[in-house]
Amino acid sequence: MSDQILKVVVRKRQEQGEDVVVLDLSDPAGKPLPAFEAGAHVDIHLAPGLVRQYSLCGDPAQNEVYRLGVLKDPASRGGSIAVHEQLLEGQEVEISVPRNLFPLASDARRSILIGGGIGITPMVAMAYALQARDSQFELHYCGRSRSRSAFLEELQNAAFAPCVSTHFDDEADEQKLNLPAVLGKPGEGVHVYVCGPSGFMDWVISEAVKAGYADDHIHREYFQVEVDNSGAGFEVVAARSGKSVQVAEGQTILEALAGVGIKIDISCEQGVCGTCLCDVLEGEPDHRDVYLTDDEKAANDQILVCCSRAKSNKLVLDI
Repeated sequence: MSDQILKVVVRKRQEQGEDVVVLDLSDPAGKPLPAFEAGAHVDIHLAPGLVRQYSLCGDPAQNEVYRLGVLKDPASRGGSIAVHEQLLEGQEVEISVPRNLFPLASDARRSILIGGGIGITPMVAMAYALQARDSQFELHYCGRSRSRSAFLEELQNAAFAPCVSTHFDDEADEQKLNLPAVLGKPGEGVHVYVCGPSGFMDWVISEAVKAGYADDHIHREYFQVEVDNSGAGFEVVAARSGKSVQVAEGQTILEALAGVGIKIDISCEQGVCGTCLCDVLEGEPDHRDVYLTDDEKAANDQILVCCSRAKSNKLVLDI
């Protein structure tokens, strides 16, 4: 996690769709904000120990405002509820500088953007960026219903509106997402980007793999996943700290390390954001995150300690 913290103020707050709040954040003195690229997110510090990531969904060419869209999640662990209840117009809040774990491929000839529900947020920024590059793309926005969906007016009025298709569960069958037809056969330089609920993303990714897309041409960003802490205990050695700890079944590596005084930066605690990534010096991780690619997992030289475990009896970490 970046150590640089920005203090911003909520300049504008708008309710869109159902349970989505769209926030414009700016510098209190009106100064330009640090530049960001499409796909980036910021960490919002909502309370001590409560830090959450939200994608920037505005035009990257505009550096006066960071725009966020946040869905109030009924299964919230406190983050989205705090955003909806606390971040009113005029409220100041601390955020990180933008970080990008979901960038556009610089060599893409054509981009297929697929957003499910609130997963549309990074796709909006990508559409602005691709339009500015005069790059070929299409944006598919899937949702349960038009009345519950945010950003529809903005997408309809954008310069890239002809590239946007919407697909709603409660409307006519002919407008629903025909994923095999959208993906087609993977041509040279065609990249797929997907963000949304886990089940939706798994479906898109599996169909892209079935169609023949290479893993490095399928780009994904998960918002939330279930964490599985089951499995036998194992030993973790913190090489630089000179400490060893036993990780019990049902306990995370993160929790075990904290018990012997080793603190690691965390944020999502679900294997999504990559904040707690550590280097592995010895042993075989049992990867349970959605942050590392399949190739990175196969290398077995990194681990996300908030959710992953060990296949070997011992892991030696460079911490």
